[in-house]
Amino acid sequence: MLCGCSYGFKNEDVNNLNIIHVAGTKGKGSTCAFTRAFLRAHGQRTGFPKRIGLYTSPHLQCIRERIQIDDHAITEDLFTKYFFEVWECVTSPYLGQGVESELQPRYLQFLALLAFHTFIREKVEATIFETHHGGEYDATNVIQKPIATGITSLGMDHVAQLGPTAENIAWHKAGIFKPGAPAFSAPQEFGPAEVMIKRATERNTTVKFVSADDCLPTDGRVLSVPVQRLNCSLALELARTFLQCKASGHMINADDVSNGVANFSWAGRFEVINHGESQWFVDGAHNTLSLQHAAEWFAKNTSASSVHKHYILIFSHFSEDRDGIELVECLAHALFKTNVKPDYVIFSTYQEKEDGSTRIDSILKVPEAPFPEPCATYSSLWKVLDPQAIVTSVPTIEGAIKLAKKIGAQGGGMQTLVTGSLYLVGGALNVLQS
Repeated sequence: MLCGCSYGFKNEDVNNLNIIHVAGTKGKGSTCAFTRAFLRAHGQRTGFPKRIGLYTSPHLQCIRERIQIDDHAITEDLFTKYFFEVWECVTSPYLGQGVESELQPRYLQFLALLAFHTFIREKVEATIFETHHGGEYDATNVIQKPIATGITSLGMDHVAQLGPTAENIAWHKAGIFKPGAPAFSAPQEFGPAEVMIKRATERNTTVKFVSADDCLPTDGRVLSVPVQRLNCSLALELARTFLQCKASGHMINADDVSNGVANFSWAGRFEVINHGESQWFVDGAHNTLSLQHAAEWFAKNTSASSVHKHYILIFSHFSEDRDGIELVECLAHALFKTNVKPDYVIFSTYQEKEDGSTRIDSILKVPEAPFPEPCATYSSLWKVLDPQAIVTSVPTIEGAIKLAKKIGAQGGGMQTLVTGSLYLVGGALNVLQS
């Protein structure tokens, strides 16, 4: 963890940001975005809160996405200004030494510091912080007095750092609990839930497990996925608690709820993009739990359609922390269970453009093995799981998108699921929008 006092601001400056702190395995970003949507809807109706800060990760297309005020990433000018203010502060003690000090913040630590600095300077009235992937030892966990904390659904992800068991992961995530700050959680399995209850007691607080809220709209695509309804319900509880603490007499009403859900948007998570007779279903699922949800969402929103003649899957995943073969098998079985079998399956790398160019702030994850090896493994596996599917591999995301478009054009339309990694999704969104 980092001490903000060393970088130009005090603990009370951080506490005055009125922070809601969110950890978890699946749905952290969506929960944070829903929380912002509810507070923003209330603020537009009542005048409080006027400005809302959001820190989230990773970014999909632009690093400024990680630091947002209201509904937008901060501007290039603001990012540049505050970046160099923080950079000068963290590097000046070591100038002339010729080596990088171990005390200097690393990448995620620096971005967390930059977010704190930005929100303090911009005088936001409410702030939502998403952890990176931990809790107890996460760079964001310098927050001493959050207004409330939330834990989304837990699963077996980042096991090398947080595991090896679900209970170990729960211990880390619950490290964001703080004395006197109400804690809320999505429903959890018995073992992790018991760990969280114990951690809450040790931190002199309580944790409430939140189920689906009956006041949420029952129609609409935004909440068509059960896990999104749970994320939204957790967010609503966090927003209500925030107002109870910071604005006595203010309450989230029915209009705030309906407007918050209606105006919710979170790129690359259960996102649908329509291009004529083609539909792109884009979700950054990258673990077994989230891939199951992505498959269910895809099936629910495609099975009733008779216009699009082909189902296509674009998948990419390369990670030292996760077993790609396990993820491919999980996704295949989840899709088959819903009776949605892709006619075409396209495997790709994280390389975005066919000409080899990359965005300047793209964090490219390249597999150690040559391109054909992992993609060939995935392709061979899928052919065994579904011999009728037409399976291919392409070296770039742009190439995969072009191939899917070509298939759709020849067949009178298509519905394509793009999933497996946030790096894939970020590249796909950039290609689709270019």
